[in-house]
Amino acid sequence: MNNVPFNLKVLGGQHGERTVLSHTGRYGRAVIAMALSVWLATDIRAEDPQPEKNRRSFADLSIEELMNESVTSVSKKETKLKESPAAVAVITQEDIRRSGLTSIPELLRTVPGLNVARINGNQWAISSRGFNNQYANKLLVLVDGRAVYTPTFGGVFWNAQDVVLEDVDRIEVIRGPGATLWGANAVNGVINITTRSAKETQGGLVSTSFGTEDQPSTTVRYGGQLATNLHYRAYVKYFNRDGLVESTGNQTPDDWRALRGGLRLDWEPSTENKFTLQGDYYGNEAGANIHEPNLTPPAFYKSINTVAHNRGGNVLGRWTRTFSDTAQLSVQSYYDHVQQSDGLTTVRQDTYDLDLQHRFALGPRQGIVWGAGYRLTATEVTPSFFVSADPASRQLPLYNVFVQDDLTLVPDRLHFTLGSKFEHNDYTHWEIQPSARLLWTPTEHQTAWAAVSRAVRTPTMLDTSARVNLAAFQPSPFGPVVLASLFGNPHVAAEEITSYELGYRIEATKHLSFDLAGFYNDYDDLVGFVAGPPRFETDPAPAHLLSPFNAKNSQTAETFGAELSARWQVLDHWRLMGSYSWLHMRLRPDESAEGDSPQHQFQIRTYIDLPHQVELSGALYFVDHISSLSGQTRLPISSYVRLDLGVTWRPTPSLELGVWGQNLLEDQHAEFNSLRTPQRTEVPRGVMGKITWRF
Repeated sequence: MNNVPFNLKVLGGQHGERTVLSHTGRYGRAVIAMALSVWLATDIRAEDPQPEKNRRSFADLSIEELMNESVTSVSKKETKLKESPAAVAVITQEDIRRSGLTSIPELLRTVPGLNVARINGNQWAISSRGFNNQYANKLLVLVDGRAVYTPTFGGVFWNAQDVVLEDVDRIEVIRGPGATLWGANAVNGVINITTRSAKETQGGLVSTSFGTEDQPSTTVRYGGQLATNLHYRAYVKYFNRDGLVESTGNQTPDDWRALRGGLRLDWEPSTENKFTLQGDYYGNEAGANIHEPNLTPPAFYKSINTVAHNRGGNVLGRWTRTFSDTAQLSVQSYYDHVQQSDGLTTVRQDTYDLDLQHRFALGPRQGIVWGAGYRLTATEVTPSFFVSADPASRQLPLYNVFVQDDLTLVPDRLHFTLGSKFEHNDYTHWEIQPSARLLWTPTEHQTAWAAVSRAVRTPTMLDTSARVNLAAFQPSPFGPVVLASLFGNPHVAAEEITSYELGYRIEATKHLSFDLAGFYNDYDDLVGFVAGPPRFETDPAPAHLLSPFNAKNSQTAETFGAELSARWQVLDHWRLMGSYSWLHMRLRPDESAEGDSPQHQFQIRTYIDLPHQVELSGALYFVDHISSLSGQTRLPISSYVRLDLGVTWRPTPSLELGVWGQNLLEDQHAEFNSLRTPQRTEVPRGVMGKITWRF
């Protein structure tokens, strides 16, 4: 058996559970959202705010300015993009605004080397540099410094990750290990979503979209000033999205709707000190078809159309003290609650986190950044026939210390960065995750870098204590019923990766730049499920023959590939962006999951600014063929080409109108199979319109 397809995690929920979303009609919920936000806008403010300032258009920035854009995820401090010794890409606010994409998973399609595949109307398979599946577990995701990693299965509940996209400052994506700074489970990459401060989002915003999928979606946000240097932002966001379709064109039961709201406060009592307090709360309903195995002939499964009722919330506080350009201290703490379901099983998770980070200069040629943190995650799994855990609830403490030294060997030419994370968890105790990075800048317009890193994925509840009943069948009419089940193993070790990377960036001309990255990854101790001796059991009833598969560090893998991206300023108001990625995987002893990730991907995006504040945008994506599990059968998915086109118009500085067509080249296409059902969901051609008003 292969480790990747069976890194399953059931999302969960109990029959009969209802939320406020269930008691209002489709359009009534949108009215509630808008009314609530108007009340916030008129009642909370202390004084009339100034309208939100418009930022420079993307097309106004030169190629050189884009290469000099600051990123923070690579070194936990601001560095220029072209001087970052890692494969990093940035999705800017302008990218978000022009794309017409309405969710974080869909926006991640624009990142080279990242594979984003839609499973149904509310679930995605997302990974970096391979190992993609419905419950991919080698990617760390953060939202404003809050980790949304899930220790029950090691991945991300993507349908719970949402923000007001108009308030996103940037999404930074590191391809490759980032564990030295960000900790365990940053194995194949880090996604860091950062929203703008309340000071930068003053005034009001109302945004409504309606189309073949959005039915409708509305965001209302208002920012104001409560006192000197004390700013706030409050929002309410509602969306209602239809499900996708089957190959026959029939609607699938995977529609998705959510209502969420939040508040952020930013206070700058002095030029040296900044305080941030923010929080969000959400409830959503997500439909799906699930095939749950059972021991009753002749079908041995139940096909269930479920509606999962999910909810969650978080509160985060952060204080930053800046002593000088080279010295800064930051303390952050947050609480995060998640209750996620699939309509049958519920996962409840409460996380308490405290982090400290300090950077300073040690002489003229050394910059030190170090930090320490503690996290406690309490997880509980409500069992179903499909999945259970023993124990059903568990508290998982995690504490860590990290240090990194950036040494200037030759001023403005050669830098060497060395660091490591030292992290303790309850499963494998201490894990050491070092990295070394070399950055060479031979000229002002060229950068070369190399890196060697070690990262680990620590075991999860699925790996150590879960039972997953995969399938039941009867090999012969007179033989016993057989139940195939996965069993966790409390003695599994952490999965390990040693990664070797090379990169090169060049501004070939003032209008053209290239970014090339190559990598070789060596994986060891990957968790697989190995067949054990069959045995009879009477619980669950009726009596049957159990065919167990036990978790074990039984697999190794090698992956290597390359990623190339380019930016070309064709004319003053016309820009092209393109990328190509190639991936090759070798998994041993079971090679079947090599097909879960495409070998080739490329994309071309374009932005054109026309007279009279009209903007054209387009994106063409190619994704190579793959194969993935559909229920318990591995089925191929053909390669596809997706074309999106959009036009936006700003008749006034405060009003923006946009129309986008998506997946225009074909009626529909499949992107990934579901592990929970053999029903294949396909992405149809779509049209969406959007109105945004800032006041």
